[in-house]
Amino acid sequence: MEPLDRDLDDSELELAAEPMLLNVGPSHPAMHGTVRIVMELSGESIDRCDVQVGYLHRGFEKMCERGTWTQVYPYVDRCNYVSPMLNNVGFSLACEKALGIEVPERCQWYRMILGELARMSDHLTCDGAMAMELGAFTPFLWLVKAREMIWDVFEEECGARLTHSFGRVGGMAAPPTQGFKSDVAAVVPQVLSMVDEVQRLLYGNRIFLDRVENVGIISPEDAISLGWTGPALRAAGVPYDVRKASPYLKYGEVEFDVPVGEKSDCLDRFVVRIEEMKQSARIIEQCLDRMADSGPINVQDPRIVLPPKEEVYSTIEGTIQHFKIVMEGVKIPAGETYSYTEGGNGELGFYLVSDGSGTPYRVRIRPPCFYITGGLERVIAGQMMADVVPCFGSLNMIGGECDR
Repeated sequence: MEPLDRDLDDSELELAAEPMLLNVGPSHPAMHGTVRIVMELSGESIDRCDVQVGYLHRGFEKMCERGTWTQVYPYVDRCNYVSPMLNNVGFSLACEKALGIEVPERCQWYRMILGELARMSDHLTCDGAMAMELGAFTPFLWLVKAREMIWDVFEEECGARLTHSFGRVGGMAAPPTQGFKSDVAAVVPQVLSMVDEVQRLLYGNRIFLDRVENVGIISPEDAISLGWTGPALRAAGVPYDVRKASPYLKYGEVEFDVPVGEKSDCLDRFVVRIEEMKQSARIIEQCLDRMADSGPINVQDPRIVLPPKEEVYSTIEGTIQHFKIVMEGVKIPAGETYSYTEGGNGELGFYLVSDGSGTPYRVRIRPPCFYITGGLERVIAGQMMADVVPCFGSLNMIGGECDR
């Protein structure tokens, strides 16, 4: 046996290696839905990856074209099942834009309060799940407890905690309950208190910071070119918020700031959502002060809004009006409409085509998650494999919205 030549260069001792392909998903607890990522690894570093969506494929858009305009609400609920009220409001505004109507002022304030509560629910879920996946289980419990309090308010208002189907063309399904203002005024400070607890737990935690600081960085130019919107774009330092850029409802009349990040890393995306919850609380406080305690919620148009039940049961006019809206649907004038709002994850758009009947001819949704998920490759390429978990968690992909 020949003696080992100890004068060999280190490079001569290295073994030839090939990149390894690794499948993550589509059924994986860190994927936040049915997403498959095929990664090409050199050791533990990701050289490149192929992000594949479409495994859920619920077909919401085509199902929306099979019923009346009002029957679309259960479908938009399930697109983003974390903040469905924002989808309810967005679709209502799109239909009302096509009709050329505006709901009463009280309804606008009511929609804003419910929508901002839903936004807080969305951010609580995202940040809580992201922290839990990095081993911080206590913050998850605190944030989910806060979310439960918000869901209690929704349950009191519409009878459902998660999928509300509470929006209507021309208004809402019911007016605010008698204790709505006091319930919201009591819940919001408690939610902010729990958010403050989580900040104190995580912002000084070396393990958490090491996992999210300077990880998953994307440039503002790349984020814009990918079509990103919402917290993910604002974390890159781009202050685009539909509520500021194109105010709808009464957002032009309330004061709030648009939090932005500096590095566009996972920590910035986490912190932006924390700060947005505080701004939502500011908006809610102003809305509560300005929403009237009485007054109409729905437009006064018998062609659009269902009559009161007592009229349906006691008058022929009410019975006919009810029958035509339920069986034939609200008649939206023929034409095309695009309406967009600020959803939980960015610009939520509805492109509607009407042929003049009570059934949508075409319904297309611009889901913010689809574009953000499309940029995942740009975020995790060059990172370590363990960094996929905080990166994907910070983008907050919602499966139903992405695979609509």
